Amino acid sequence: MADKEATVYVIDLGESMADCHNGRDESDLDFGMRYIWDKISTTVAASRKTWNVGVVGLNTDETDNNENRAEYQGYENISVLQELGPMTMTSLRALKSKIEPSSTSSADAISAIVVALRMIQTFTKKLKYKRKIIVVTNGESPIDDDQSEEVANMLNDVGIELIEENEKILKTLVDHCENGVFGTMAQAVEELAIPRIKPVRPFKAYDGALTLGDPQKYPSALSIQVERYFKTKRATPPSASNVANPNGPPQTQVWDEDHGVPFSGVGFQPVKQLRTYRIEDSKAAGGKKDVDMEDLAKAYQYGRTVVPFSKSEEDYLKYDTTKSFTIIGFVPMSSYEPFLNMGETGLIVAQKVNEEAELGLSALIHALHELESYAVARYVNKDKAPPQILLLKPNPAIEDDIECLYDIPLPFAEDVRSYQFPPLDKVLTITGNVLTEHRLLPNNDLQQAMSDYVDAMDLTELGQDDDGHPAEYAPIDDLYNPVIHHMNQAIRNRAVNPDAPLPPVAGILTRFTHPPESLIAKAKTEIDGLINAAEVKKVPPKVQGKRGRKDTVKPLSGLDIDALLGETRPRTKKTPIISTENAIPEFKQILETAEDDETIETAAKQIGNIIRKLVSDSFADVLYPRAAENLRVMREELISMEVPTLYNKYITELKEGLLSGELNGDRREMWFRWVVGGRLGLITQDESEVSQVSETEAKAFLKFSDEKFGRHLELPNHCHCVCLGSAVKEYLYFPRSPLLPNYYSLPDNRFRASPPPNNDDNPTIARASPLRSTAAPLFPPFCILPYDTSRIRIAAVNFMAKAN
Repeated sequence: MADKEATVYVIDLGESMADCHNGRDESDLDFGMRYIWDKISTTVAASRKTWNVGVVGLNTDETDNNENRAEYQGYENISVLQELGPMTMTSLRALKSKIEPSSTSSADAISAIVVALRMIQTFTKKLKYKRKIIVVTNGESPIDDDQSEEVANMLNDVGIELIEENEKILKTLVDHCENGVFGTMAQAVEELAIPRIKPVRPFKAYDGALTLGDPQKYPSALSIQVERYFKTKRATPPSASNVANPNGPPQTQVWDEDHGVPFSGVGFQPVKQLRTYRIEDSKAAGGKKDVDMEDLAKAYQYGRTVVPFSKSEEDYLKYDTTKSFTIIGFVPMSSYEPFLNMGETGLIVAQKVNEEAELGLSALIHALHELESYAVARYVNKDKAPPQILLLKPNPAIEDDIECLYDIPLPFAEDVRSYQFPPLDKVLTITGNVLTEHRLLPNNDLQQAMSDYVDAMDLTELGQDDDGHPAEYAPIDDLYNPVIHHMNQAIRNRAVNPDAPLPPVAGILTRFTHPPESLIAKAKTEIDGLINAAEVKKVPPKVQGKRGRKDTVKPLSGLDIDALLGETRPRTKKTPIISTENAIPEFKQILETAEDDETIETAAKQIGNIIRKLVSDSFADVLYPRAAENLRVMREELISMEVPTLYNKYITELKEGLLSGELNGDRREMWFRWVVGGRLGLITQDESEVSQVSETEAKAFLKFSDEKFGRHLELPNHCHCVCLGSAVKEYLYFPRSPLLPNYYSLPDNRFRASPPPNNDDNPTIARASPLRSTAAPLFPPFCILPYDTSRIRIAAVNFMAKAN
């Protein structure tokens, strides 16, 4: 069961709390509320009903508390601002409006503590609670400490922890309390930047037998009843979900990670997702029909084919496992490499109140420790769960008081990637010679300089302990995840101040992101020596030249290399030849060093010829992806060079060649699938300011056109067909299916094509005929024609779209 807490905050709202002290530009009240708001917002974010908060105002203009009666005096100007109970965003916003300095400073802080004490007694009764009272005051108001010892005894009897900030007069009361804590508000605010580690209770992942051998087959097999708990668990930032704001645009709301309870009461509405599935259906309204989830089947892509699997088939293919924890072998500690660790660590202990299990596990742990070995086990935490291979490390309670096994997941064979890299201390030539001196190998001076640098940057004893002695720098307990904790701090700040800017990253989260300045200053000699030995030079920045071109890189010395070499005569410009095998890098290299438009035009012409040659030499569509990649790079580079006219002129000529058959046959698939599908059309004004092509012209350019067959329809996004033919209403053109390149799609599964007749003028003509049960639809409403041809004309049927 979750811990129950009851916390009452006593806040001084006196007139003096509006003053600023100690050089701050914010009042004492605002400064102190930084601590209070952080604590309360943390409680709100947890959204736990067992965490209760109450707020008492000290030195308020009004009096509102249950102790202010005729028989009692001294409870004036004390008000209960928030009754003890669960805290929500609504109550937080309401409380914030009540925190304002008053015009009085006559209330007694001891009396306010008594009011908070009565609130906790009434709410918690005799139940088990963590009771706490936190007092924030600057001590400017009068305090009657005659009964401080009596009040302290009452706090001790109830078991209340008293935390007092900023008032030395109340230190006597704190000292009399068994659980009293005294401090200044400056200390409390400073500690707000320290991340709060969320306490995590042990979570049992397995409860059963740890076996060595099969106890059902062999009586001598080992079986120990154990329990497995998580030792480490990955921490993640709070998750977020979209919510609807009735009074504004959609916003993002943070959910508690453990309980899934959102911040409530601020006008947001949860958003429910509704998913529908539709298929093409010409008979349905709008051409689409909704289908139920039960009518769908999972399918996997096998190459370019979709392979469906039913639910029963998928269940049959699942690997059937049963809950088990079995040791399958042992390995020496010296042969295990730490980089094989694959996940989160677990802790294995003997079953509670089981002496036989405790004795058996202890014997196993000490045997592994004495033999300096690890155990390897197969672990399945529940039936039908995927198996894991765990490495079991013995912990014989020598360094601590826990006798247990630690486990860590190991990789399977397919998880291991073996790569071979060249050696670092030698160079192997093509002929097999071994070189120990090479420009890529460090010399003795460089190795010594690097060794001195590593020794100078040693962090092992750079830190200091509480006594000022050398200690480890950046211990693990002081390293925090800046993403998680800064997110939590930002959420708390936004909850209290929704209109304020987000706070900067706390220094405690970033102090270890850079090397210590003192260490860098101390190691300056070694750093300079390493720079000289390695001949480190600053790389000149890449400067963008005119029209996006990069300027020619000049030597750091500033000398004229041509003049030094005596090359005073003018040199003829010669653009390097771009090879087909390495076209993209060579094309980019030429553009980087281009000094005039002529060089750019020549390079664009060369890669354009390479693209045409790839398409022309391609057997079917083998070389189409390579040609499309070259075309994409050509388009991107010419956009960056601000010469879109070259590309637009080239793509226009390429389209004509692809659709007219000039490139060694019909290459319409290259146009539709790779150019149109890859969005490699004309460069528009939106992509380049110097382009003269509008978006409308670019879309019109992608429309299908064939002067030989007359006017045709534009290819729809949802269909694989285009009308064509000398009489436009007579024929349909079907490009290759993107999933099955050797098949063609029909827009209706009621028809199929008859075998094409031998006709020289129209070599592939198929006339439609009715087909009902023998069609094999790829995706409704398509079916497959088993004809390996690049063009097919089908006689018009009643489902064909009519052209104007």
